[in-house]
Amino acid sequence: MSDTVHPVIVAIDGPSGTGKSSTSRAVAAELGLSYLDTGAQYRAITWWMITNGIDVADAAAVAEAAAKPAIVSGTDPAHPTITVDGVDASVPIRTQEVTSKVSAVSAVPEVRTRITGLQRSIAAAAPNGIVVEGRDIGTTVLPDADLKIFLTASPEARAARRAGELKGADVSATREALVKRDAADSTRTTSPLAKAADAVEVDTTELTLQQVIECVVTLVAEKRAAAK
Repeated sequence: MSDTVHPVIVAIDGPSGTGKSSTSRAVAAELGLSYLDTGAQYRAITWWMITNGIDVADAAAVAEAAAKPAIVSGTDPAHPTITVDGVDASVPIRTQEVTSKVSAVSAVPEVRTRITGLQRSIAAAAPNGIVVEGRDIGTTVLPDADLKIFLTASPEARAARRAGELKGADVSATREALVKRDAADSTRTTSPLAKAADAVEVDTTELTLQQVIECVVTLVAEKRAAAK
């Protein structure tokens, strides 16, 4: 990579099922950037709480324990990793139990402060720049990101994609769960899911994954060209 290319920080936000993870990983790989799935970090701390017998409905108990787990995220888009206290957590954080409880844990301010600090340090250390995906990256975590993108899609399209990922899950039940999660994430007091004022909105409902990736890569190229 030439010395004239400045590190670029790309924030990609949006609700579940919009193609956020697949898009972010592919864009990072294509552009030689690091990649961070911030949702995995919230899932990791949720999994740790469950595993260690913390009542996730007890915000005070969650807040008290928020600093305890050591969460380490690998940022290679080809093989992103996450460990908790040295244990590979990439599989257990995707269970239905974690999915059902992550919103409650994520809403606790002490948890968000802890994870946000972690995210900012990872982004600052990325040598060529980074694609960071989540729900509050452009608004709260990295408000000075070079490019902010907000992915959307219809609830029906999102449910169909997520049900496909979950191998035969019921689409209507998945849609209901997604809508419930959106409501919880959008209305929480601390760092709600929201589109930043200067974000580019991309509706992925009618787009293939490859089209979304190409769109984002083009936006990054335009941003880099304008910065020269």
